[in-house]
Amino acid sequence: MTAPPHAADEPAADDPVVGDFDLGEVPTAREIRRFTARAARGRSGARAGALLQDLYEAVVAVGIAALITGGTVRQLRDALPPAPDVQAPGGLSLPVLVGVLLVAAVGALLSLAGRLGPVGLGGPEASWWLDLPVGRRGLLRPTARRLPLLAAGVGALVVLVLEAGMLERAGAPLARAALAGAVVAAGVVLAAGLAQTLGAPRRAAALTGDLLVLAAPVAAVLLVVTGVAPADLPTPGAGVVLAGALLVAACAVVVDRRLDDVPARTLREAGSVTSQALGAVVSLDSRELGRALGAGVAPRARPWVSRLRTVRGPASALVTADLVLLRRSSRHVVQIVVALLLPVLATVVPQLASPAGVLLAVVVGGWVAASGAGEGARWAQIAPVLDALLPLDARDVRRLRMVVPAAVMLVWSLVVLGAVGRWAGAPLDWLVLAVASTPVWAAAAVRAAYRPSPDWSGPLIATPFGALPPGVMAVLVRGPDLVALCLLPLWVAVALQAAPPVLASVQLVLSVVAVVVGSSTHERPWYERMLDDPDKAAPR
Repeated sequence: MTAPPHAADEPAADDPVVGDFDLGEVPTAREIRRFTARAARGRSGARAGALLQDLYEAVVAVGIAALITGGTVRQLRDALPPAPDVQAPGGLSLPVLVGVLLVAAVGALLSLAGRLGPVGLGGPEASWWLDLPVGRRGLLRPTARRLPLLAAGVGALVVLVLEAGMLERAGAPLARAALAGAVVAAGVVLAAGLAQTLGAPRRAAALTGDLLVLAAPVAAVLLVVTGVAPADLPTPGAGVVLAGALLVAACAVVVDRRLDDVPARTLREAGSVTSQALGAVVSLDSRELGRALGAGVAPRARPWVSRLRTVRGPASALVTADLVLLRRSSRHVVQIVVALLLPVLATVVPQLASPAGVLLAVVVGGWVAASGAGEGARWAQIAPVLDALLPLDARDVRRLRMVVPAAVMLVWSLVVLGAVGRWAGAPLDWLVLAVASTPVWAAAAVRAAYRPSPDWSGPLIATPFGALPPGVMAVLVRGPDLVALCLLPLWVAVALQAAPPVLASVQLVLSVVAVVVGSSTHERPWYERMLDDPDKAAPR
């Protein structure tokens, strides 16, 4: 009996299936990183001239940053009035305010580190490196070092500006303060990395940072109310800075030894958030940056379900959706509370309780609070699912998106301008101005949320900040332009330290104009539309 024709072609059981190839030894993690870097450089087409150009641009950027920092320090020094000999009762000294700002900065850094990872790998690296039969410690080591070193540099710069500009310190105390800032910033990021290696969710670190940001101004308000605020803060000594540096170094060693224990899922999620955030920064899209930082630590499940009893129709459904989204975003709630307390604290610090200082605090605090309250409009701009399902006109949708920011900014305006009225006198007139100016904040928040993205498809323009598309500034100022123009009576009142009824009347008219402009669905300015088609662009 003969065998089947194909039996002779089948390999024997002991024959090698792949072939007799010399596979060699498995490369180390460092060799894999170097091979990846060489492959990237080889395919990029860059030459030595490009490297020298990048080095030149980096040196110029560092020099410009140093000059800007020095100018900012000198301006702060010249703008602040001298400290009084005796602190007024119920006030807050400038050193204590600087300490509050530093604590809030530590909380913001911890929140940012928790949202970014801080250890993570991008899409291509995570897809290739994590499946290789090598230890992850060598692959993740450069990524784990990058963010702490960057945080140390930024922390030293921030402390240098605050200490030299606001407290007028110099010499050895200033150097120790800058080193302490670098040590604390690096330690905060390493603490978030250690929590990540221990398996703690990134949301826990982000929430802890948000609570620390909230605790800083609340503690300052309690110090003002109780009247136990100190007049000065001690400067860290050399021994304290050295001990902190040794502790941070030990934490870095522990994090480095535990890099193999970071789950692959966490690395992919952190790398995805970091890539999205970097893309938003490069493309000058602050809305995408906020979505990246917010969605990266969103909870996966809810222990309870809201009944949404306030929904009675399309309009109430839209307003309820915005309110629920704001309530579930702890970062924006903290942002609104901090923005509420910032101008109040500026009115009780002797060196800041001037028209310029209070005006700056009101502008910054108001815009930060309005941006936090307009979270629903920002999400609707990228995913207008609810807007498309409801039987509402596009302009009506934008007006309804102003309801939640208007409610938030009404409370903000009453509290803040009430404190400004206590500082300037005649609080009742300031409360009337607060009510009249509230719609402008809401309209500005919605206008900024629905602004078009910069057009990167056309030719770019060379600027000192890099290549930018034409008209990028006109896009970025959509929203802040209403704050600058339609709140002019409020700025005049703060500058004059008086709020007469005529300013409230003018403010009411400008608020109506702001609502009309904020509810417009045109993405291009009216003068550009008039140049294209004067008949369609003419106002009716």
